[in-house]
Formats: sequence, C-alpha cells, structure tokens
Amino acid sequence: MNNATLTTTARTVLRVVVGFLFAAHGWQKYNEWTIAGTTAAFGDMGIPMADIAAPFIATLELVGGIALILGLLTRPVAVLLTLDMLGALVLVHLSAGIFVSNNGYELVLLLGAAALALALVGPGRASADYALFGRRDSRVNVLS
Repeated sequence: MNNATLTTTARTVLRVVVGFLFAAHGWQKYNEWTIAGTTAAFGDMGIPMADIAAPFIATLELVGGIALILGLLTRPVAVLLTLDMLGALVLVHLSAGIFVSNNGYELVLLLGAAALALALVGPGRASADYALFGRRDSRVNVLS
C-alpha cells in the first residue's frame, strides 16, 4: 500500500470508530437513560441549563456520530464534538481523576482528541464529503 492509501484507511478507521462511539453515547442518552433522565443527570452534575443541554448533546452525539461514520460535514461536526468533550472534561470528569471507573476523564479525553484530529485532518477520500465536495474539502478548515 502507498502512503495515500494508508492515510485514507487511517482516516476512515478513525472516523468510523469515533463516529460509532459518539452515536452510541447519543443513542444511550435517548433510549437507555431517556432525555428526561439525561436532563436530571446533567442537572445533578451541575451542567448549566440542563434542560437545553441534555437534548442538544444527545442529538449532537447521535447525529454527529452518524455524520462522522458517513464522513459528512466532518470538520464542523468534529469541532462541535470536540467542544462537547471539552465541556464534559471541565464540567464533570476532570475532578474525578484519570480513570473512567471513577468517572474520570480518560474516555472523554480520548474522544475529544480523536474528534480534534478529525477536525484538523479532515475525513479522507472514503467519505461523503469527498464525494460531494471533492478536493475543496481539503482546503476548507473551520479552525482557521
């Protein structure tokens, strides 16, 4: 395999796995915990405006995760998911230490860093963005 093929493969693997995990967490907030339960949990965790934040975050994670899997609007979605994880880090997990078993930040940090990496490098050729926008996407950077 040449370098371009490896890069496309790496971006695709990262995008699909991270997208799946975000979508799973959004699905969990809707279906396992329910929006009412998620809102209550957010309130208990001290998240401001929990009644607005809970459905927004659940939708962002579910729809954003699916968008990442497809490679659709990858960079802006990845920036929003990075901010989501930054908020979770600062508002909830940082004070609990590293390990997720103690409600720590290891998963939040990993997902946030992966989302940031996708925002920086873009979706790659095996994506809806590339099919729809072609090479233009590689010149569009929402961070600049």
